[in-house]
Amino acid sequence: MATVSIRINGHAYSVGCENGQERHVQAMAQQVERRTQRVRALGFTGESHVLVLAALLMADEIQDLSDQLLPESTNQAVQDVERMRAEQALTSSRLIDLAERAEAIAATLERAYIEEAELSGTSGESSPGPISTS
Repeated sequence: MATVSIRINGHAYSVGCENGQERHVQAMAQQVERRTQRVRALGFTGESHVLVLAALLMADEIQDLSDQLLPESTNQAVQDVERMRAEQALTSSRLIDLAERAEAIAATLERAYIEEAELSGTSGESSPGPISTS
């Protein structure tokens, strides 16, 4: 574990971080320091007051970024759902068409079987038994 020295609002701090993350921690500290300088430039004083206002500025920036990202991912999710619904409707329509065709074929076969049975019955031959459609 590494230790990094940072400076925020005029005070030095030693912060622990994972090895290799030292520059990242320093960059974050510089971001915080820039916000505290903005707050001080607006005329605010008092260490905790300045730090709280700087934290609120950063939270506002994070919220703005989240609002920009969330709608994009939400839009993508909505598009995905609409695509899946369209695919499901197409599949359902195809299944209905196939079922109707199968029923029509079964009805045609049944009519042909009955006609054959009636023709066979008039010539004195025994008629076949009923067709099971299940």
